[in-house]
Amino acid sequence: MPLFPADALNPGVRPREVFGWALYDFANSGYTTVVLTAVFAAYFVGAVAGGAPWATFAWTAALSASHLLVMLTMPGIGAWADQRAAKRRLLALCTLGCVLATAALALVGPGAVVLGVLLVAVSNTFFSWGESLAAAFLPELARPQAMGRVSGWGWSLGYVGGMLALGLSLAWVLQAQAAGQPAAEFVPVTLLITAGLFALAGTASVLLLREHTPARAAAAGAGGLGAAWRQLRATLRQARHYRDFMWLLACAAAYQGGVAVAIALAAIYAEQVVGFEPQQTMVLIFVLNIAAMAGAFAFGYGQDRLGHKRALAITLVGWMATCVLAALTTTQAVFWWAAAIAGLCMGSSQSAGRAMAGMLAPPAQLAEFYGLWTFATRVASIVGPLTYGAITWITDGNHRLAIGSTALLFALGLLLLVPLDMERGRRAALSAPR
Repeated sequence: MPLFPADALNPGVRPREVFGWALYDFANSGYTTVVLTAVFAAYFVGAVAGGAPWATFAWTAALSASHLLVMLTMPGIGAWADQRAAKRRLLALCTLGCVLATAALALVGPGAVVLGVLLVAVSNTFFSWGESLAAAFLPELARPQAMGRVSGWGWSLGYVGGMLALGLSLAWVLQAQAAGQPAAEFVPVTLLITAGLFALAGTASVLLLREHTPARAAAAGAGGLGAAWRQLRATLRQARHYRDFMWLLACAAAYQGGVAVAIALAAIYAEQVVGFEPQQTMVLIFVLNIAAMAGAFAFGYGQDRLGHKRALAITLVGWMATCVLAALTTTQAVFWWAAAIAGLCMGSSQSAGRAMAGMLAPPAQLAEFYGLWTFATRVASIVGPLTYGAITWITDGNHRLAIGSTALLFALGLLLLVPLDMERGRRAALSAPR
């Protein structure tokens, strides 16, 4: 049985293109795993900022600033990419930007808070732009009835990439600790490892991808960015036609806030509340990635069978249970179980959301609609971690209350999912007004 069966792919799409697309998930997952979750986040709070009461808030503020920039720019960038058939070219530029900024994080040592904040914001901006552009290739590659499983293939391979980057980093950390090196010496090397893997796999991905939607004739003149923004404004004026996509955006703006908390603050919570050592935290994130890989792959197939809406609802209930369990646990053993459940839900919810956006996006406006999807997820990425950070600051470091309150974001997402009708939304996408 072929890895990418032809009945899952659109006519004219080669399996190597799907592999190239999934390889981008493999490439960029090392960044989220090592920089945002397992290593640099906790290093920034504990070493760079010296464990100050405002340290977690500073970390979340840096990420929020980058998310704000992305949410204001990505819909317009997506509309421009659709007009010029430029997703692949822009993806290459975003990859280069994130790789260089990630490598530069190796220069951030204890006390260099300003430099750390700036480089995290820059690297996360390029990462987010690239993630959105890569996602816009999904509906070009996968048949509608296979959107869930193809999205799941990408997320699954992505977690493999995250585990590879984390595994290499963990091996280096253990070796460095055995030699008596402090974190200020071994953490920079993990960032160079991550940047190197991103560069290699990201380059291969861009070389394998192809544009399947031609440039629009309207872009042949001098329209440029002005025409892109006019197209975006026209789409927003037609929001009633795309009401199910808008419900999906509202749902994503809620539940992705909780996912962003898990990505940005899992390592901080494990070390500050549960008492994990750095090497334990890296193993924990490794286990979380294994669970997420399994969740993305299994739920990708389940999503196509159960239905996109029902599959996402199941994962949101699982997320709510995870938040409550993490807030109440007093032992590391129970927290391991909470992390495993979180991993299953993380892979499945992110894969499901990306596939649903592809189902509800007009075929000629994929990058634009994924830009709007990115707008919603970046709103979530601001609200979720920033709220968490603010709660810990106001309550003098009460992380348990902060993680418990995150369950409310998943509950709101579940509520906003109720009015969404996938069949009606798909019909609207295929009959998109000019």
